[in-house]
Amino acid sequence: MIAQKLGQSLRARPSTNLLPLRALRSPYRALASSAQRKLDVFHAQTEASKDSAILSSLKSSAPKISQTLTEKIVQKYSLGLAPNKLVLSGDYVTLSPHHCMTHDNSWPVALKFMSIGATKIHDPKQIVMTLDHDVQNKSESNLKKYKQIEEFAGKQGADFYPAGRGIGHQIMVEEGYAWPGTMTVASDSHSNMYGGVGCLGTAMVRTDAASIWATGKTWWQIPPIAKVTFTGVMPKGVTGKDVIVALCGLFNNDEVLNHGIEFVGAEQTMRSLPIDDRLAIANMTTEWGALTGLFPIDNILRAWMKSKATTSALFDAPEALSSRFTHPRIDSLMETKMEADNGAKYAKSLYLNLSTLSPYVSGPNSVKIATPLNKLETQNIKLNKAYLVSCTNSRASDLAAAAKVFKDASSSGSPAKIAPGVEFYIAAASIPEQTAAEEAGDWQALMDAGAIALPAGCGPCIGLGTGLLEPGEVGISASNRNFKGRMGSPDAKAYLASPEVVAASALSGKISGPGWYEKPVGVEKVVIGEGSGIAEADRAFSIEEALDKLIAEADALVEGAQSSIGVSPSSLAKGEGDEVLTAILPGFPSEVSGEIVFCDADNINTDGIYPGKYTYQDNIDTATMAKVCMENYDPSFGLKVNAGDILVSGFNFGCGSSREQAATAILAKQIPLVVAGSFGNIFQRNSINNALMGVEVPRLVERLREEFSSKKVETDSKVTEPRLNKDSLDSTPSGTQTAPVEEKLLTRRTGWHFTWDVRRSKVTIREGDGKEWSQKVGELPPNVQEIIARGGLEKWVKCEIDAAS
Repeated sequence: MIAQKLGQSLRARPSTNLLPLRALRSPYRALASSAQRKLDVFHAQTEASKDSAILSSLKSSAPKISQTLTEKIVQKYSLGLAPNKLVLSGDYVTLSPHHCMTHDNSWPVALKFMSIGATKIHDPKQIVMTLDHDVQNKSESNLKKYKQIEEFAGKQGADFYPAGRGIGHQIMVEEGYAWPGTMTVASDSHSNMYGGVGCLGTAMVRTDAASIWATGKTWWQIPPIAKVTFTGVMPKGVTGKDVIVALCGLFNNDEVLNHGIEFVGAEQTMRSLPIDDRLAIANMTTEWGALTGLFPIDNILRAWMKSKATTSALFDAPEALSSRFTHPRIDSLMETKMEADNGAKYAKSLYLNLSTLSPYVSGPNSVKIATPLNKLETQNIKLNKAYLVSCTNSRASDLAAAAKVFKDASSSGSPAKIAPGVEFYIAAASIPEQTAAEEAGDWQALMDAGAIALPAGCGPCIGLGTGLLEPGEVGISASNRNFKGRMGSPDAKAYLASPEVVAASALSGKISGPGWYEKPVGVEKVVIGEGSGIAEADRAFSIEEALDKLIAEADALVEGAQSSIGVSPSSLAKGEGDEVLTAILPGFPSEVSGEIVFCDADNINTDGIYPGKYTYQDNIDTATMAKVCMENYDPSFGLKVNAGDILVSGFNFGCGSSREQAATAILAKQIPLVVAGSFGNIFQRNSINNALMGVEVPRLVERLREEFSSKKVETDSKVTEPRLNKDSLDSTPSGTQTAPVEEKLLTRRTGWHFTWDVRRSKVTIREGDGKEWSQKVGELPPNVQEIIARGGLEKWVKCEIDAAS
């Protein structure tokens, strides 16, 4: 399992390590912490009338733990918590989500479901199946798969939406499955979008989905939470798409990688962000690197939901939306709405002043490149294709904005036309959104302009179907990803922009805008930064941050002093009685140790770990998997590594596609534990699901590099995902692999020894010269131990099924 490294958040904590050192200074009296001082009063004082009001409360008072909105929602859907346990960032929980959506991958999930002996979905009302990814594919094999999914859903009693009905994420929102204050998951990376309506949405892999089908539950580790504060108000001509494109491009150093995000702002600010804009922003938090993107449950959301309820009551059949969008249910939600506690702790805080934002364009071929539209307009960038598709920006409001561009450009009653040589593809997010656009006349306006209509579905956004980019072409899209080769040829260039900019570009034949932006007086640049953007709040935050830093520095000094006098910190902590031990389940090792083998590179992707050419060969045995493990990274890896070694690598290990073989190949090599500076989130899930243990120890990576490696690095992007790897289409892209220039030894036996004391959540490293050092790591809780001890999530689910039968 992947244990979270200590000190990842700014959460203030008492420095328990100070007490043992104070005890060493005096054999007579250790200075008490503030928590202990409540005992240093006479009993009579707590009973006396004058003193009792102040002192009696000290007998049992405990500091209140504040939770973020994310933590509160997870608390609601966590099972088996200890009494009075409040979940916090970093905790592993057994999770029973409100809903779980699968799409075209429903049949592979069904095969996993049946392979573990399951026959009946645990709770059919929890499951939603949609067909949206490859809806243009009319091949016999695809139609057969679609039929199998529909029949399976019908037999199990799960809700099902056929091909052409719409994109799964849009369906989850418009049909009310993604309900504010709930947690809903999907086997697709853009489930972050549910955060636009105050629903905590996150992605799961196929094994997780099979587990939820069979048992109603899976596991999750609450990520560090970043707070993003919006200030100001959105100027005219700026959209939610511009907001998220700017965030991805301006905060482009992985500031929110593998974080959950909570968006906040003053009421006036949030009023300038309607729900469709929030959905676009939350949707693309995936490309920003985040695991969730959550907006508050506020009056803007209430008005949107009330509108849905009224429409449902007037026009829908009784069995349709009325069961979810009803005025009494919405009133009840708002009366008890969830929100973050005052004093809730966040891993980091960022801000963006919306008033200073202008239209932005992403690319080419990277969301980390964001440029103001007015700068690109001067470059005369010619286009071949334009796209108004995807779950990000193809709702009725987006289609209306695009149609207005052509309506405004019409002269003497003649409709404006798309520029010669440009193909403009449109697809609604769902049939209801297309119907609304048709009734408003917007769909027809786009068709009159020469747009090419596609069925409601993913299509070009994921490189499937009609209209893909050809070699040498340039395209602009209102979708969410412009990674190289994502929408067609890797030799094409892809840009992302708002629907109106896409439409204006299709009209002019080059990247351009409709001229709607009105620059506020005095604005010269985008105002962004760390903190909240509110001076007084940031000053208070800086004081708290400084206190945390002082505590951390004091802890480091104490640990150094303990080491210098030869005293074991763990024994001292035990002597003071303040050490918290993790319960170890039967069948799980209390300690894992071995010699360190160092693979000195960052961003080793799943293709480097398990080559893509083997991914779709189902008959590969364990011995072959072990032989090819890491061969794309280092062909000599297999000759240098022995059974029982501890593999240590750099940062973002296991980025790339969602292939589970990246974990199982390492296990096949009989490596019990992987240590890294950080892990790719999808690899983290697959590791636990397949019983591979892992722990993040950035300090160890830094020490190994200090000892063995050149500080100069070279980049290598030759390792790529296989063209047929459909899973990678729904995974964040692998980073550019880096390796030392002067040090050519990619895999090194170090002679260092690594020990992980699971019970004490501590690792100890013995370096080559015999020097030892230790540090705390995240706790491995019993629920995750149980999955690993049983051989992975599938075997755990099978045991649960057997126990229930």
